[in-house]
Amino acid sequence: MTLTIDEDDRRTFTEQEEDRIERAADRAERFDGYADNAASRSQAAYEGAHRIADRIPFGQPTQREHHSTRRTERDRERIHSGMDRSIREGDKASYWSDRTRAAEAYETFRKNPGRTLRRIATLEADLRAVEKWQRGESAKGCARNPDDPELPRMQQDLTEQIKFWQKVIEEAEQKGYKVWSKADFSKGDFVLSRGRWFEVLRVNAKSVTIPHIHNGIGQKVVRAEDNRLDWTWKVPYDEVSGRKSESEMAQHLEQSAARGVSVGRGNLTPPSFIVEFRYQVRGSASNPPPHPEPTESST
Repeated sequence: MTLTIDEDDRRTFTEQEEDRIERAADRAERFDGYADNAASRSQAAYEGAHRIADRIPFGQPTQREHHSTRRTERDRERIHSGMDRSIREGDKASYWSDRTRAAEAYETFRKNPGRTLRRIATLEADLRAVEKWQRGESAKGCARNPDDPELPRMQQDLTEQIKFWQKVIEEAEQKGYKVWSKADFSKGDFVLSRGRWFEVLRVNAKSVTIPHIHNGIGQKVVRAEDNRLDWTWKVPYDEVSGRKSESEMAQHLEQSAARGVSVGRGNLTPPSFIVEFRYQVRGSASNPPPHPEPTESST
C-alpha cells in the first residue's frame, strides 16, 4: 500500500480558523452539559445527606449498647459519604464551568487586537526569513536550499495568515480600536499603560520609553522628574491604551484638582529591595553605598 500526500491540496487559513471557532463552540456546549450534570449530582447528594441528618435530633450523641446504635452509625457514615460526594461533584461542576467559559471566550481571546498585532509581527518576521532563504541568504541563524519545495508553501501560508489577521485588526479599528505607532507620540507626551499615565522620555520604532514602572508606586501620573531610579521601561505600542499631550495632561490635572480628585504623588521612594539591589551592584570599596547619618537616638 502506498500513501501519497498532496501538500498543495489544503484548506485555506480562513477555513481552518473558522473550524477552530466552531470546535470551540461545540466544546462550550459539551462542557456546559458536563457542568450541569455534575451540579445536579452534587445537589442530589447534598439533599440525600440532609434527609438522613434530619431524622437525627440535633446534638444527639450515639447511644452505645442501644438497639439503634448500628443504624445510627450507618446513618452517620452515609451522611459523611453523601456530603463528600456532593463536594466532589461540586468541584467537578466548577471545573467544567471554567472550561465552558474558556471555550466560549476562545474567539475573543484569539482575536484580541493587542495579541493579534504581536502575532502579525511574528508572522512578518517569519515571512522575511522565508524570502531570504528563497534568495539563497541566511536567516534565523541558518541557511536552506532555495529550491526546497517547502519554501513556496511556507511563503503562501504565511502571506495568507498575515492577510487574515490584518483583516481582524481592520475590523477592530472599525469598532473603535486604536492602533498606536511612533507617529502618535513625541517626547514629553503622556502614555496610558495598564491604568497609569507615564511621561514619554523617548519615542522608539516599536515602543515608547518611560520612567521605570517601580517609580511612583501608587501614582496615577508618573512624570520624568519622578524617576528616582536610573532605570527606564519600554511600553510596546500594542500595550498602549491612551495618549495625552503635555498641555492636555496639565489641563487634566487641573480639572481633577478642581473636582477634588487627587492623582496622588504616591510613594516616590523606590521599594527597599530595589534600592538595596542597586547599591549592591554599584557599591564598592572606593564608592561604598551611602548610609544614613547616625542620630542621637541611634547612638
